[in-house]
Amino acid sequence: MTMNKLFEDDASALTVADADITGMAGLARRAKQLEKEVEEIESVVKERKDQLRKLLEETIPEALAGMGMKSFKMSDGSSIDVKPFYSASISEARRGEAYQWLRDHGFDDIIKNTVSVRFGRGEDELCGRLLGILDEKGFPANQSEKIEPMTLKAWVKEQVERGNEFPSDLFGAYIGQKATIKSA
Repeated sequence: MTMNKLFEDDASALTVADADITGMAGLARRAKQLEKEVEEIESVVKERKDQLRKLLEETIPEALAGMGMKSFKMSDGSSIDVKPFYSASISEARRGEAYQWLRDHGFDDIIKNTVSVRFGRGEDELCGRLLGILDEKGFPANQSEKIEPMTLKAWVKEQVERGNEFPSDLFGAYIGQKATIKSA
């Protein structure tokens, strides 16, 4: 068999019908169109969520506060209640400072401390030896500290409601009002 004959046989196996190519191109165009539509819809959803947040967290609470009210009952039986809400997020840049403040003020129980060591394939024996050493003496390992977001939020709420002062900027704390609308 000649080299030309070998390549001709391989080339015929790779031949794709024009109808298949046209069909595939159509599917690709439809996928691109759908991607664009999804991006547009997600953009609209994001915008609407922001409008809703502003309405519930700013406009309605401010309007009711301006009337000296915290709740309002409508003629259809539905009601609007404004209650405080809390949010917090410690920035990466201030994490060490925030954790130290918590430790210095006796709130370090909300900090989760994790120690972990990774082993590669074939290091089972080493892992077993390390577990024994850790039991006896301790061992240097990677350590990470973390405060769960909901725990931090609950802690901020507790401090505010007890009247305790804390550096709210250090914890990215945000205390606001939020309207809740309940149907009748």
